[in-house]
Amino acid sequence: MSDKKGLLEKAKGERTLFERILGELPGFRGYKEKELRRETDKLVRNHIYRKLSEARKDAKEVFQKLSDQRLHEVLTEMDRLVMVFDRVTAKIDHASYGYAGFFNVLKVQEEKLDKMIDFDNELIGRVQKILDDTAIFKGEVIKREFKKAREHIEKLRDSLESLEEKFDERGEIILGVK
Repeated sequence: MSDKKGLLEKAKGERTLFERILGELPGFRGYKEKELRRETDKLVRNHIYRKLSEARKDAKEVFQKLSDQRLHEVLTEMDRLVMVFDRVTAKIDHASYGYAGFFNVLKVQEEKLDKMIDFDNELIGRVQKILDDTAIFKGEVIKREFKKAREHIEKLRDSLESLEEKFDERGEIILGVK
């Protein structure tokens, strides 16, 4: 079982006595379960956003250091990388959470929310890799090791674009077409 499903189980276990009593009422339990899944989804998505923002911050620091060193041969590519970071980070930050309101036309079913939790868990792994790769790049630049700069930029751009493509699949999961 994934760590994110563990979060859902933990959230269920930490309900108050009043919430547990209400959970036994017909109809309320399913509603509360959806709320817990939505909150878990929100926590996971916020975590993804924060980690990607950390990597974005490091990339901007790298850009500044490369600029200070007047490494013009990679500045344009680095600027494009920062723009990709900005785009993907904003997309994740502004995407809707995995739950439609109780009276909305589109209802997100529980099994779809479970799929989204698994999906978001995969995204966390991808974002952690981007964060790690950005930290390595930053470390090299701080040590004034610039020979792999172009390679790092390409690798990070590819990882970010892959993350964005994967994140775009999220809507299909919400709709149940994937």
